Amino acid sequence: TSVQLNNRLVCFDIKKLGNKLKPLAMLILQNFVWNRISANRDKGQTTRYYIDEFHILLKEPQTAAYFIGIWKRCRKWGCVATGITQNVKDLLSSQEVENIFDNSDFVYMLNQAAGDRDILAEKLHISKEQMKFVTNSGPGEGLIRYDKVLLPFTDRFPTDTEMYKLMTTKPTGE
Repeated sequence: TSVQLNNRLVCFDIKKLGNKLKPLAMLILQNFVWNRISANRDKGQTTRYYIDEFHILLKEPQTAAYFIGIWKRCRKWGCVATGITQNVKDLLSSQEVENIFDNSDFVYMLNQAAGDRDILAEKLHISKEQMKFVTNSGPGEGLIRYDKVLLPFTDRFPTDTEMYKLMTTKPTGE
């Protein structure tokens, strides 16, 4: 099936592309996104840009460089960019990518592996006491950083609802 590019929600999935085509596909998709951000800005509309497995996008030097430019301009152009990753170590493996992290006002942290906790604690100046909220935490528990404010949270979402079944990342839907 073809992608309906005029929809308000457009989702791209390039996981089935070969490794040689992925870098080119990512550049083409980023160009599409930037054009949409620009068009929405001209119309006075906010663009929301969600990038799952964010660390993978940033592994390829050419796509990383292009994306870093987009990330730095997003807010000025009416875009709210959200990078989603489970691999903080991979994400912060280069100075350029650290600049994206430094330019992010909002960080939402769930349970973190020990090495990732150490990186986050150092990078975001989070105390050992505060890091307990992302150490062996349960589903829906974590720590939010907004600017310099740290806020622990617990979100007990009812699991017996249709909304939960749509939103859960558990493969069984339970």
